Amino acid sequence: MDLESWMRSFAEFAQAHSEWAPLIVFLVAFGECVALLSFLVPATAFFTVFATAAGASGLAPLPLALAATAGAGLGFWVSYWFGLKVGPRAGDYWPLRNNPALLQRGHDFFEKWGAPGIFMGHFVGPVRAVIALTAGIVRMPPLRFHIANWSASFVWGFMFFYGFGLFGQKLAQ
Repeated sequence: MDLESWMRSFAEFAQAHSEWAPLIVFLVAFGECVALLSFLVPATAFFTVFATAAGASGLAPLPLALAATAGAGLGFWVSYWFGLKVGPRAGDYWPLRNNPALLQRGHDFFEKWGAPGIFMGHFVGPVRAVIALTAGIVRMPPLRFHIANWSASFVWGFMFFYGFGLFGQKLAQ
């Protein structure tokens, strides 16, 4: 089964069982934003398809947007915390051990952009996997991290579920 078919099946399941949709969205957003899990979770493609399908089927976008916000924010927080705990040794762990350039890209991005980089990191696929981890490794002050993280998580979650949800509603008309 290819990725597109899998995502459509997943979206159809969530539509048929709408009570599970916020939990599914939370888990996918969380997985997408945790440094080591994000390599396994294709959330951007999933959310595009899912949010459009959710809008077309009449699912309320607010609980889905809040679930995406919470999942993304907590995922980045876990990555930041992991970076604080393991420091530069993070590169010794899979998958960063096999792709040291990714951690270096995250570090370079963070050095260039700082706190705004945490915000932008939610929207830039190649660094999303490591930007929060990098912030923890370099010991970014927690308040600055959390302000950037939660504001970006809110924008990211609402962008998908209101933007694509409204698009799906228009398609269904």
